[in-house]
Amino acid sequence: MLIEKYASDWVQGFQDLKLEISKALSGMQYEIEHVGSTSVPGLASKPIIDIDIIYNTALDFEKIKSGLVKTGYYHNGNQGIPDREVFKRRGKGTSRILDTITHHLYVCPIKSKALERHLLFRDFLRNNESARLEYEALKYKLAEEAGQNKKVYADLKELKANAFIESIVEKQIVHKK
Repeated sequence: MLIEKYASDWVQGFQDLKLEISKALSGMQYEIEHVGSTSVPGLASKPIIDIDIIYNTALDFEKIKSGLVKTGYYHNGNQGIPDREVFKRRGKGTSRILDTITHHLYVCPIKSKALERHLLFRDFLRNNESARLEYEALKYKLAEEAGQNKKVYADLKELKANAFIESIVEKQIVHKK
């Protein structure tokens, strides 16, 4: 199955990844957030931990980028989303943690709209059971429509789930003001 029931070990996986990443970024200015579906207790998800590293200045980004590259990541650009840089593993098996726990790693400036979207949606789902259940049902439906194919699921999610996500994020932005 593409979508798995919530697993409490996703929190431990995030903590393990955070510790390893923190070692690579020792002495730098940053924050690390667990975002995405695996960060929402009770929400079924693809078992991939999404992580946002948050920085303040361009100089901080360059230092973070250098630290990540030294620990086996490569910079894969923003993949079409401004102010959200993607880092991927080189796949050389240099870290028992970083190379075995499936994760997506993003690096965002503190004022990033992508970061704001991640945090607002995560926090809303954490505090709103009906929205969490609705989103979960949508994810299961899309996985079924996709025939459990990851690529097809990603395309369907982009088309169909983003409207759900954006409606919640927009309401949260208005609520914050």
